[in-house]
Amino acid sequence: MPVFVILIIFSLAFYIYYKLKYFRSNRPMERRWISAKSSIALGAFVFFFAINQFFIHQTTISLIVGIVFLLVGGGSAWAGIRAYKYYLPLVIEEAQQLGKNGG
Repeated sequence: MPVFVILIIFSLAFYIYYKLKYFRSNRPMERRWISAKSSIALGAFVFFFAINQFFIHQTTISLIVGIVFLLVGGGSAWAGIRAYKYYLPLVIEEAQQLGKNGG
């Protein structure tokens, strides 16, 4: 299905974007926050790839691999969302502290 191919490409592009942003950041909490966002994008990539496999190949092995990828991708996205929510207030606090110090 072309919809899943587009979602796969977008999620991979966001993963690459966030990883490049991660390496350019100097702030520790911001780096963890960006890493959480890249984890969400990578989880979405694996999740959409698994769903796409269900439509392309309809063999037993493909079904098993697709289910494993679906669980891994969903788990990675879920963990990334939890980390994103955890680090967001810390990133805001870090930015405010650097703003007060003139950084």
